[in-house]
Amino acid sequence: MSDKVVCVTGASGAIGSWLVRLLLDRGYTVNATIQNLEDENETKHLEAMEEAKARLRLCEMDLLDYDSIAAAVKGCAGVFHLACPNIIGQVKDPEKEILEPAIRGTVHVLKAAKEAGVQRVVATSSISAIIPSPNWPADKIKGEDCWTDLEYCKQKGLYYPIAKTLAEKAGWEFAKETGYDVVMINPGTALGPLLPPRINSSMAVLVEVLKGSTETYEEFFMGMAHFKDIAMAHILAFENKNAAGRHLCVEAIRHWGDFVAKVAELYPEYNVAKLPKNTQPGLLRSNDAAKKLMDLGLEFTPIDQIIKDAVESLKSKGYV
Repeated sequence: MSDKVVCVTGASGAIGSWLVRLLLDRGYTVNATIQNLEDENETKHLEAMEEAKARLRLCEMDLLDYDSIAAAVKGCAGVFHLACPNIIGQVKDPEKEILEPAIRGTVHVLKAAKEAGVQRVVATSSISAIIPSPNWPADKIKGEDCWTDLEYCKQKGLYYPIAKTLAEKAGWEFAKETGYDVVMINPGTALGPLLPPRINSSMAVLVEVLKGSTETYEEFFMGMAHFKDIAMAHILAFENKNAAGRHLCVEAIRHWGDFVAKVAELYPEYNVAKLPKNTQPGLLRSNDAAKKLMDLGLEFTPIDQIIKDAVESLKSKGYV
């Protein structure tokens, strides 16, 4: 087994594609899992990357099919588990569409990785496993020790945070029972230049902001991070033996209103709505909330640059 062979699940997504690109840049050989090898929207942009011919292998994988996962992680020193159902729009059957693939998928990946002798798994959780947490003390900054309130989410029908929270908890449960080396990354709203042809949910939300949406995402927003920084967070968490536990990955803890005001300032030509200053009641702002990742050497892209990279990408692809 080479230390330089790794697997990335969910490789064709917005963050997954950046992760594959950075890993190839660093000399890794990558087993990249996608859902359908026949779908050019998943394959073409990955195959076009520098070094892809020499060091990229595409594998078809289904989170509920254990054998397909075992085949993808075989011979790898590390696994980056990003694949997760993220459905934009109405969910008809949350149990089947979101919860089962997220939770069982995480356990399947960890189990297959452990059986294959993989040294460490870095899994992507989310700030959705940290918020909504309405009972958190008002004078305390939310961080890695804060967990989403599942009862609250059930009452409100918020299935994505339930799925991300239960998937992460299942991952920690597995790590605890087996002593396996697992590290989690909890990214905020992911924005930046899109490498895949498809748009991700966070970038779709930015399109709405540019069109004047007045939605405040009170339950869901805590700050943002650049795609490249989120990908780099995964690599640093893999390469630093001391990395452990959860890692909040946001450039800063901000309110949605702060973000929207910044978009309006940078792009006055768009009809961006004016929102109240405090859109996330009870959320304390912080500039070094992601201190654990900063200590691993991550330098976050500043907010202005994240927004510019994201909007310019949306413009170049004709979304705005």
